[in-house]
Amino acid sequence: MKVTDIKSCYIGPEISPEQFIAEHFFLYLAKGIINGYDGNKKQTIHADEYCLFFKNHLARYNKEKTENEFEKVVIIFDEAFLKKFQEKHRPTVIKFKSERAFLKLDKREWLPNFIQSLVPYYNRSGKIDKAFADIKREELLTILLKNQPELAGIFFDYGIPEKINLEAFMNKNFKFNVSIQRLAYMTGRSLSAFKRDFKEIFNEAPNRWLIQKRLQEAHFLIDKKNKKPTDIYLELGFEDLSHFSYAFKKQFGYAPTALSNK
Repeated sequence: MKVTDIKSCYIGPEISPEQFIAEHFFLYLAKGIINGYDGNKKQTIHADEYCLFFKNHLARYNKEKTENEFEKVVIIFDEAFLKKFQEKHRPTVIKFKSERAFLKLDKREWLPNFIQSLVPYYNRSGKIDKAFADIKREELLTILLKNQPELAGIFFDYGIPEKINLEAFMNKNFKFNVSIQRLAYMTGRSLSAFKRDFKEIFNEAPNRWLIQKRLQEAHFLIDKKNKKPTDIYLELGFEDLSHFSYAFKKQFGYAPTALSNK
């Protein structure tokens, strides 16, 4: 199969731009590189590789072009689709949970064949024709479950996250840029319960604690690890360099560049 035959497309609803995986999805990378991190492990996906991303996980990933090109196929397995599939096919479900957000898939013959089978369904705008979208999603999910039946325990688990240790979770995941509502959900709490428990544990409001925690980490990385501000602000959950620099100067009284150039 020639990857030049494949153009970027999404099948299913759009995925969230947050550093949170709201729905399971399958990725085929035709061109380029993706670097991902889920709080536990870094994962690099190269051209002509396949990966599953599991919902209800924090994840940060960025793309790199190769020869100024980046092409991918993303197929979303949202909950509404999964419930219809389960009702239709009645797959055997054994409870199974993945601690990781990413699962690379082996290069078996069925995966390249499936990707190649998408080519005839591209319309003139370079997208998969909607009339065939659910048919191809159903085909892919059938293939995945045939080869790895244990995935049913992940795909067809519609429960919400259970209540977990808030202090340990926050100290581990403070670098991810997600909303307080998402953090509350992931710790198995309502927003009001999250804020109440957070105040009791950290004696601080969540947003203020997150900023201070990220800035303390930034100061350490710049001062002790010789990191450049431009290399760390995104990894610490800041959306842009100017916001990071402003917050850093407000906290410490000097710009991060002054610390890195000392």
